[in-house]
Amino acid sequence: MGKYDKFFALAKEAGLEEVELYISESHSLQISLFHGEVDEYKDNNGYSILARGILNGKCGAATADVWNKDKAQWLISEMVANAKVIENDDPIFIFKGSEKYHKVNTFNKALEEVTIDEKMEKLHALENALKNIDKRIVEVAGTEYSQTTEKVTLINSNGLNLTQKSNYFTFVAQCVAKEGEQTKSGYDFFLDNDFSKFNAEEFAKKIVKITVDQLGGEPCETNKYKAVLHPDVVTSLMKAYVGHADAEEVQKHSSLFIDKVGQKIASSKVTIEDKPLQKNVFARWFDDEGVATYNKPIIKNGVLQTYLYNLTTAAKAGVQSTGNGYGGGSKKGISTSFLSLKPGKKSQEELFQEVGNGVFITDVSGLHAGLNPQSGNFSLQSTGFMIENGKKGKPLDLITVSGNLLEVFKDVLEVGNDVTVSPSGVSAESVLIKKLAVSGK
Repeated sequence: MGKYDKFFALAKEAGLEEVELYISESHSLQISLFHGEVDEYKDNNGYSILARGILNGKCGAATADVWNKDKAQWLISEMVANAKVIENDDPIFIFKGSEKYHKVNTFNKALEEVTIDEKMEKLHALENALKNIDKRIVEVAGTEYSQTTEKVTLINSNGLNLTQKSNYFTFVAQCVAKEGEQTKSGYDFFLDNDFSKFNAEEFAKKIVKITVDQLGGEPCETNKYKAVLHPDVVTSLMKAYVGHADAEEVQKHSSLFIDKVGQKIASSKVTIEDKPLQKNVFARWFDDEGVATYNKPIIKNGVLQTYLYNLTTAAKAGVQSTGNGYGGGSKKGISTSFLSLKPGKKSQEELFQEVGNGVFITDVSGLHAGLNPQSGNFSLQSTGFMIENGKKGKPLDLITVSGNLLEVFKDVLEVGNDVTVSPSGVSAESVLIKKLAVSGK
């Protein structure tokens, strides 16, 4: 008998029409250094199980962090009780399975064989490099290594049984630079599942440059500037922008993309894709509802191609799910696993040359508070650099950039080729936009 067979038998006895288990098993390791000493060491195993069941057309859910014979009955009792108080009439599904799945391997066995000593050696090498590259570095605020291995399994009463195993690691470090009375901090991360790709010296050089380049920053004149946006800024704006392709937001009439499928909503230079089958640490070949995922353009050459659907929103719209159902609880949300802005052909330096004189925005903060989701208007505290005579110039500090999310993507003149992947599962490049309002002095 399988580990979870008793659950399915008890569910049938309880009158549940269909049931599903979503099981997540994980192992996580976290090591941080401060001034050469281990500041934190965590080594944890995790387990969670989400049970969903349909009773009289309503879906009840329950979760647990251990599994035993008593938990099976408890989960069923909780599901039944929850289903009886659900008042939402949205269609709910326990999925029978897609016709075809395209499996992607996201597990690297070699990563599991890297020893603790090897990881510690890299951490110490990173900390030492950060301290010694530039005399203006006055503090290494912290270096950290983390590693996660996760297996997700989805099984249901319709015979669906899917499993995907993945692993990855990150190095993160932060340092502080001082010159005169001004102090600046900078950090960066490295994420992969191939440990051999990490070079502590090169990573340290990158972080030190990010940090010391900020020294001497001051506000620019308040004006509208031709601008290059750093990939990190593009990532933040793109996530908020693509959120309007969420079919649930469209159906609630809270999206800026309502009735825009097939219409040009962005510059022809903008192609944004959902690429869950891209071979990287973010790949998912089935979503949290068991629907097969596939690569697809959301916006192609500026034209909106599709909304993103889970099973419920797809049923409401009379279309197929796009394999974007993610999240816990009885009701799944809509998300992407890997979002990608198609790169152009020009380097960041070539984009600066096209600008001539303008601004290079490297960081924005306060997006949640500073962006109005109904209008798309934003006002965000920022940092960056002037672009002077086609080259990166003096650093900028204490500035605010403002504009409209829709207009920014309409104003894209060029997309760079400096592909940068964020830990949030977004691949983006620098972009050149025709104008950006900057408030300074």
